[in-house]
Amino acid sequence: MATYAIGDVQGCYPELQRMLDKLRFDPASDRLWFCGDLVNRGGQSLETLRLIHDLRESCVITLGNHDLSLLAIAQRRPDAQARVNPELREVLFADDAPVLFEWLRSQKLLHHDEQLNWSMVHAGLAPSWTLRQALRAAQEVERELSSPRHPRLLRNLFGNRPAAWSPRLQGLDRQRATINFMTRMRYCDVNGRIDFDAKDVPGTQRAGLYPWYEVPGMRRREMRIVCGHWSALGRFAGLGVHAIDTGCVWGGQLTALQLDGDEPRYITVNAESHRKRPAGVAD
Repeated sequence: MATYAIGDVQGCYPELQRMLDKLRFDPASDRLWFCGDLVNRGGQSLETLRLIHDLRESCVITLGNHDLSLLAIAQRRPDAQARVNPELREVLFADDAPVLFEWLRSQKLLHHDEQLNWSMVHAGLAPSWTLRQALRAAQEVERELSSPRHPRLLRNLFGNRPAAWSPRLQGLDRQRATINFMTRMRYCDVNGRIDFDAKDVPGTQRAGLYPWYEVPGMRRREMRIVCGHWSALGRFAGLGVHAIDTGCVWGGQLTALQLDGDEPRYITVNAESHRKRPAGVAD
């Protein structure tokens, strides 16, 4: 039995198929962890969702910002849904869309495996959070997403505020802050406030900003974290963090990380030859 974490797929269905072949993945014994952003920009989001849904008994998923955005768009009127890009329209108007959306809403924001001592999140954890605090914040959002109240949260999903965490936050502000940290964060200031504009590699940010895992005074956590989201960072391992979004959708690689061995082991497949980042498109 092996456990593999896989970085941002973003609708890159052929690469995901090749990865499963390369892993010799056996759903009867192996487990897949997906770091989020299953959909958008790769061209085959519907096929990707269907494949992972078929394997759902062998998968753990933490939702990414693109996944949550799709769920939010699904709450809009059909005429508004018809204005999104063709790849997402294919998902929105698929016959099995209700099944896929209900399944997607039941996924996690943060996963922790005590036996493996690994946690998975799409972007990162607020610098002030202990693991216990992070799990509690994630579970509050997860319960809301999987409940009949989910339309309210999804209609109020977007926004850069709050950008800092406080235990005094309540209601939608608390839920949005949790989502922003776990699915959108890259850089924070010394007070743990997210900067939503800085996206390039460490060393290019303005003074006073730190990668989320290097903020001075942040809580030490005796565990390893696997995450995605930050394709400009690429593959990174340090300070207990293993980042594995290696930009498949932009012509890079799809990366898997084996979690159950003595040492983490990386497995990669190259992106299809036609993939490249369009000019002016942000991560």
